[in-house]
Amino acid sequence: MTPLFSTAYLPPVRYVAALLRHPDALIEAKETFPKQTYRNRALILTAGGVRALSVPVLRDNHSRTEQVAVDYSDRWPVVHMRTLEAAYAASPFFFYYKDGLFERLAERHDSLLSLNLSLLRWVLGLLKVDLPLGLTADWLPPSGQPLDFRSAFSPKRPRSGEGLNSYYQVFADRLPFEPDLSVLDLLFCLGPEAKAYLEAVA
Repeated sequence: MTPLFSTAYLPPVRYVAALLRHPDALIEAKETFPKQTYRNRALILTAGGVRALSVPVLRDNHSRTEQVAVDYSDRWPVVHMRTLEAAYAASPFFFYYKDGLFERLAERHDSLLSLNLSLLRWVLGLLKVDLPLGLTADWLPPSGQPLDFRSAFSPKRPRSGEGLNSYYQVFADRLPFEPDLSVLDLLFCLGPEAKAYLEAVA
């Protein structure tokens, strides 16, 4: 079976680690778009704790993922950029990566899928990983097979630190380690060492 992943907005660490283990994976484009998932949400660490960054979308009850448009009627990219700067300005590598990230967040995309792919390719570029990131041509029902990762990562489930080594996060002087946040947290804190960390994820 070909490994299948949902699309994800600045996905969590475990998602990226699994994707690196399966370079032939396909990104789901044909599913009916579900609510409250990592498809349009990322978790970051702020001074007040874990916070979700959500991309507003335009959809109906039967929209396929490839059809879901980003809602640019409000200034969410500016909010996301300001929140990320407030959260990670003191991290070791934020200064080196922010321009590329903010450039992509400022771009207008016709679809959420296009936005997510642009950001994922940027992440993989920083990790020096070249993956084709092909899209599914047809929808396949959930199989329960180990290589079907479409429902494996969910913000509705408690995040587990099992199999994840801790690393020094920005607010470590006042907050406990928070595992499996957006890969941004890992990149801003570890920089070039992020790839080795991901490859070691169990």
